[in-house]
Amino acid sequence: MTFNAIGLMSGTSLDGLDICCATFTKENSRWKFKIQHAETLSYSTTWEDKLRNSIHLKPEELLALNSEYGFYLGEKVKEFINKHSLKNIDLIASHGHTVFHQPQKKFTLQIGDGRAIKILNKIPVVYDFRSQDVLMGGNGAPLVPIGDELLFSEFDACLNLGGFSNISFKKEGKRIAFDIGSVNIVLNKFAQLLHQKYDESGNIAKKGNINQEILSLLNSMEFYQKTPPKSLGIEWVNKHIFPKLSSETPENVLATFTEHAADQIAKVFNDFNLKNVLFTGGGTYNTYLLESIKRKTETEIIVPEKGIIDFKEALIFALMGVLKLNNEINVLSSATGSSENHSSGIVI
Repeated sequence: MTFNAIGLMSGTSLDGLDICCATFTKENSRWKFKIQHAETLSYSTTWEDKLRNSIHLKPEELLALNSEYGFYLGEKVKEFINKHSLKNIDLIASHGHTVFHQPQKKFTLQIGDGRAIKILNKIPVVYDFRSQDVLMGGNGAPLVPIGDELLFSEFDACLNLGGFSNISFKKEGKRIAFDIGSVNIVLNKFAQLLHQKYDESGNIAKKGNINQEILSLLNSMEFYQKTPPKSLGIEWVNKHIFPKLSSETPENVLATFTEHAADQIAKVFNDFNLKNVLFTGGGTYNTYLLESIKRKTETEIIVPEKGIIDFKEALIFALMGVLKLNNEINVLSSATGSSENHSSGIVI
């Protein structure tokens, strides 16, 4: 059983749209994959502003953006297919871009209407992967653990360093997963105050001074005491993180927050006695952050090839689309906290 699928992922850090075309093969009930082509398309300033400010739009403006962004995704997929002369694509799986995420109120919203993607490409589309889980009492996140389970089970745990850090690993025979904390969504904001898109390799943080008082405030936040499953959204960052950082210089915020992120990540590694962890996501290139984590734990940090670092999430959403198309489980209740394992997403 072989499928060719395209996965689309836009993260909260707004570093671009990830497009990944992969071939998935199921042999003896085990899934294997091969990434055929993948790239990250940077957002124009206009699109970056639209997506960043989407949380503040009026309802009718948000509905309009949902359609507009859907057609944007459709156009980018079409260009990608033409560029690489792709044939026999079985499906497009789109995560969309998260605007609201409040599972405690039973809603989450990822914009980018999948119907617009299908109209432009005439290929089956799977989208809106999170809403069903939230309605079933789950966090709607993290969803990637199904891919960790089926494609990367040789590692003790898998950590994604994106806008937020999230981890998945086996505990007592079940794969659990949760958001650890915010990372690039904060670091990028303060790097941009210094006219940098992001803090490359953590070089600015490395030169800044750690504010111990702010660090202590950050590390004592209630979220870190909660037991998994648990997840975060931009609303939480706006309410609990940014107000604590407003009195410091950007350089010192970067130093302090990098230390804070390392503290929380290393604490999880140590609390769960993890032997090795696969690192992926844009934050993996922040060598200063990785060095800071290494100082705090004996867990082995495994950095894979660039294709896996950059496109693991898009790859796994492509797999989730394949699983949905086959009516197989693609969301694990042990990771999200929903009432049961299920097959999520809208197919059109």
